[in-house]
Amino acid sequence: MKRLFDIIISGAALIVLSPVILTVAILIRLKLGSPVLFRQTRPGLNGQPFQMIKFRSMLNAVDANGAQLPDAERLTPFGKLLRSTSIDELPELWNVFIGDMSLVGPRPLLMQYLPLYNEEQQRRHEVRPGITGWAQVNGRNALAWEDKFRLDVWYVDQQSFWLDLRILALTVKTVLIRQGISAEGHVTMQKFTGTKP
Repeated sequence: MKRLFDIIISGAALIVLSPVILTVAILIRLKLGSPVLFRQTRPGLNGQPFQMIKFRSMLNAVDANGAQLPDAERLTPFGKLLRSTSIDELPELWNVFIGDMSLVGPRPLLMQYLPLYNEEQQRRHEVRPGITGWAQVNGRNALAWEDKFRLDVWYVDQQSFWLDLRILALTVKTVLIRQGISAEGHVTMQKFTGTKP
């Protein structure tokens, strides 16, 4: 039922939002250049890698030595708007449609974090990752990593169709009030370096 719901809603959303998606793609091309889409390998169900796609929100700026500048220096006001409104997440609807992701589930993080999780935290990969999730509607990037993982595992244990509907409704509220967009002192979230025993 969850997978069927994902296919129907993501497919309908891709069609209905196609004018918005096209407009945003054109604006990104004009303001940030190419490529319009940001692709990155992320762990999916059971930790299996997949290519997640988002709208690009940063400049490809480098220093005098050719090293990429920090995120805070590459994130433009336009990019901040894309992130704060979660418009940069719209291409992930395609990931949902083809089955790499779900509408609701733990957010897919970086591949480099996989060996850093403890046994309990690894359980977040027992379900498909989501565009939104229980942690996203309970603090988003303002949460400490351990709190975020605890909420992810809670969702794994409690997941149901009705909980998904509740999370989707709460996501609309979270996006509208632009809550928890970044961790204090960071443009998004500080890197996860592992949980101390």
